[in-house]
Amino acid sequence: MNLNTTKLEELLATLKKKEEEKDKNTVLWVLAIIGAVAAVAGIAFAVYRFFAPDYLEDFDDDFDDYFEDEEE
Repeated sequence: MNLNTTKLEELLATLKKKEEEKDKNTVLWVLAIIGAVAAVAGIAFAVYRFFAPDYLEDFDDDFDDYFEDEEE
């Protein structure tokens, strides 16, 4: 009878360990997906900033030209 109890405890311990691993795997997958989405968003933003024209720079140049004409 003691042998059966020992086998049952081992079986329960194994099942508990598998359940904990399943929970760890789920958390790992969620973090991996969040990381992948963040990486794609970062790359998309970098590409956008690289290709988007800088309109503010043109505005500043025109603004400076206007005030130079007024001072003269």
